[in-house]
Amino acid sequence: MRCRIVGAPVQDGAGRMGCEMGPSALRTAGLAGVLSSLGHTVEDMGAVQPMPARRVVHGNLALKALPEISAWTSAIATAAYTASEDAMPIFLGGDHSISAGTVSGLARRAAETGRPLFVLWLDAHPDFHTLDTTASGNLHGVPLAYASGQPGFSGYFPDLPAAVDPKRICTMGLRSVDPAERSALNRAGVTVHDMRAIDEHGIAPLLRAFLARVSDEDGLLHVSLDVDFLDPSIAPAVGTTVPGGATFREAHLVMEMLSDSGLVSSLDLVELNPFLDERGRTATLMVDLTASLMGRRIMDRPTRSHSGSF
Repeated sequence: MRCRIVGAPVQDGAGRMGCEMGPSALRTAGLAGVLSSLGHTVEDMGAVQPMPARRVVHGNLALKALPEISAWTSAIATAAYTASEDAMPIFLGGDHSISAGTVSGLARRAAETGRPLFVLWLDAHPDFHTLDTTASGNLHGVPLAYASGQPGFSGYFPDLPAAVDPKRICTMGLRSVDPAERSALNRAGVTVHDMRAIDEHGIAPLLRAFLARVSDEDGLLHVSLDVDFLDPSIAPAVGTTVPGGATFREAHLVMEMLSDSGLVSSLDLVELNPFLDERGRTATLMVDLTASLMGRRIMDRPTRSHSGSF
């Protein structure tokens, strides 16, 4: 497969500094080399540069860095559209606000090809707030609502050339959902699999059912992997730790099933904050999960020392 790596060093959408170092950490952890070793052609397109920020004023005074995130969204959407031409783009965040741009740019590409875009959102949070409903004001909490055409973004974020149908979105691993988001998810018809559902049914049948829908509609599938989808005991390098996340094996199973499906057309790796990491263990895990998605199997995995050196 032809892969294009795109850095999106955004930290304005998060509540603490450090995510802008995420793309560098993923590169340092050997992402390009791992992809190449699996037989893929890799092109690193460097880092997206934000558009000039324009003055944007909103009635929700809690909002933080709205002009900056709007500018980043415009630039990332263009980069995603360009990178997705005849290749699989892999976007390195940055906080999850980058997905306002990645998903909207990919939706534009999908609309032009006449195929529906599906989104698998692997995250502790649904990020389905609007500009009106977010109480924290951190805009890494709004990208999925924006990209699926929820109301309240017009005039503040870039206009959407195409929106993702909310009924083609599956959120998996949720364990921190605000009341406003819960109501909005239900109204929009988003498929929601929280950790209770995973505990009760297992992650495999839930994912299998969603992948069958993608296949039945000949859809393109974008996977957005947030570090906090994982349990913080195995992935500490995130500013929004929520206990009870996916285990090492659950996460790899998801990636292996996605690989087996042959449906994934693009990928986000987001919310990695190297400042909070322990000797690169989270960055290394994210690269390993990407390798599983891109074809590496458990029998091919090198055995690592647990001495703390990577």
